[in-house]
Amino acid sequence: MKAVVYEKPFSVTVRDVDDPSIQHPNDVLVRVTSTAICGSDLHMYEGRTAAESGIVFGHENLGIVEEIGAGVTSLSKGDRVVMPFNVACGFCKNCLAGKTGFCLTVNPGFAGGAYGYVAMGPYKGGQAELLRVPFADFNCLKLPPGEEFETDFVLLADIFPTGYHGCELAQVSPGESVAVFGAGPVGLMAAYSALLRGAAKVFSVDRVPERLAKAEQIGAIPIDFTKGDPAAQIKEQTGGEGTDKGVDAVGYQAQAHDASHEEPAIVLNALVETVRPTGMHGVPGLYVPSDPGGPDEHAKHGQLLVSIGRMFEKGQRMGTGQCNVKQYNRQLRDLIIAGRAKPSFVVSHELPLEDAPRAYEKFDQRIEGYTKVVLHPGHALAA
Repeated sequence: MKAVVYEKPFSVTVRDVDDPSIQHPNDVLVRVTSTAICGSDLHMYEGRTAAESGIVFGHENLGIVEEIGAGVTSLSKGDRVVMPFNVACGFCKNCLAGKTGFCLTVNPGFAGGAYGYVAMGPYKGGQAELLRVPFADFNCLKLPPGEEFETDFVLLADIFPTGYHGCELAQVSPGESVAVFGAGPVGLMAAYSALLRGAAKVFSVDRVPERLAKAEQIGAIPIDFTKGDPAAQIKEQTGGEGTDKGVDAVGYQAQAHDASHEEPAIVLNALVETVRPTGMHGVPGLYVPSDPGGPDEHAKHGQLLVSIGRMFEKGQRMGTGQCNVKQYNRQLRDLIIAGRAKPSFVVSHELPLEDAPRAYEKFDQRIEGYTKVVLHPGHALAA
């Protein structure tokens, strides 16, 4: 089959790899119709992880069930399904508690597994024509047949639930004010989710004009951090108090306010200043224990200088960690079907799988309006 394969920093190729096969009675094989490029993929693409040549990328996957293991009971050939980026067993202590992003079974020695991602287990990614899905009864979310809502549904694999998770970590409630740092795909989904949850005022902080324009289109207030300290800008619009809640949708590759260099802790510290006393932070943005490209030795080992004293002084709380997609994907699916949510507003490009190398390059450079790319293997649905 054709697949997107990592070669070296800033280089992926589309080439033939071995087809996946049923390895366990609970497996299914899915013929992929849509698979998205994620900002997390860029961390590997840029050489900012321990990813080695040969990894098949892709953890945001949707398709049609093509082959079924003998132990699968709830799925049939031809079912249209979307898979959480989390690979999970469904029966370990964490899965039973709903913490499927931290499954204790699928990746021995580590809490959590994922498709096509370094250190997240042996699961090949879905930027390919076929995908093996383990524990398929648990990991596949059924969708209505056909092609309707295709680019909405593929976002249920990661960024829509992840943005919602950021709001859940911060316990965003109706009538509150929220500052979302980052207006990339996850940041836009966090701002959108805050509005869906009834937030009265949502600020979206970024420096890319196209992203800030997207945020404004959905009803968020754009804040360009190159034009001044974002905490100060937001406090000016909240009577000097700051927001009730904050979401970090940026992570460890955060940019300094002049966008001249990276400052890995700058968003965390900006949230401490932006959010009012006793407020809460949600941090779905990725932080890693090892960053070969970190700007200093501490950052290279995931050790950041965060203003914990100021945070303590303000009595703030913080929730962190990757999204447990299954906590949210059914409800978000039903919001899409009911016409209450349309997350595909973030999708800027739909391309055939063969265009992945060009798409990675342009998405990484944030040029030509590349905000979210959906690849269609086999050219199915390609625009």
